[in-house]
Amino acid sequence: MKSKFLLAAALAAIVPLSAQAQTMTPAPVVAAGNALLSIAAEGKSTRTPDLAVFNAGVTTQGKTAGAALTENASRMTAVIAALKKAGIAERDIQTSNLSVNPVYGQPKRLPDGSIEEREPVIVGYQATNQVSVRQRKLDQYGKVIDTLVAAGANQVNGPSFQLDDSAAAMDEARIEAMKKARARADLYAKAAGLRVVRVLTISENAGWAPPQPPMLFARADMASAPKSSPVAAGELEVTVTVNVSYELAP
Repeated sequence: MKSKFLLAAALAAIVPLSAQAQTMTPAPVVAAGNALLSIAAEGKSTRTPDLAVFNAGVTTQGKTAGAALTENASRMTAVIAALKKAGIAERDIQTSNLSVNPVYGQPKRLPDGSIEEREPVIVGYQATNQVSVRQRKLDQYGKVIDTLVAAGANQVNGPSFQLDDSAAAMDEARIEAMKKARARADLYAKAAGLRVVRVLTISENAGWAPPQPPMLFARADMASAPKSSPVAAGELEVTVTVNVSYELAP
């Protein structure tokens, strides 16, 4: 009985380890006498952005939540209509925030300068509705913002410049990164009196770094602002970092 119990316990311990081993990525294996070299290299590619993403919306207040929402809905309908009239496709307009929150009155200050201790009093409600907008015609961006403010938008922030399709730029950066990795591997190998035999593993980290855009904050008193607000799109820098391991031999 004791031997059967020990055998069952051993099998229970082995099975999880076997299952775990199947999910682990095996470490690179090099031939006896050879060396393993790991290189990290970065490739870059620059592009002019062709997409600007920004948020626009309306914040209203009323004595009741219903009153705040009713006014907000009316003004937001005008804002969305203005976006479509300015050439923004319906698929590029998406609600990003819709909220109603109470507005509390200021605490009463007593004659001795202290603050009266009492429960906060709700004096009204604030409704906010915002949409995320993708502007594809960057030369029209300033005009669209001005149109929104004129239509009643009192919250506008952005833009975040992006690439509608970054595949070509990413591939260009990947090629540069791999060339740099190989050149660096050859340099190390030569310095060590060795040669590069083969590539063992490749992995990457990728993304883009947008330029620091001007931030636009629209308020009700901006309705009389000059038309066609200037906006500079700059360039986007697409970066790819590759991690490559090589086998080196004498």
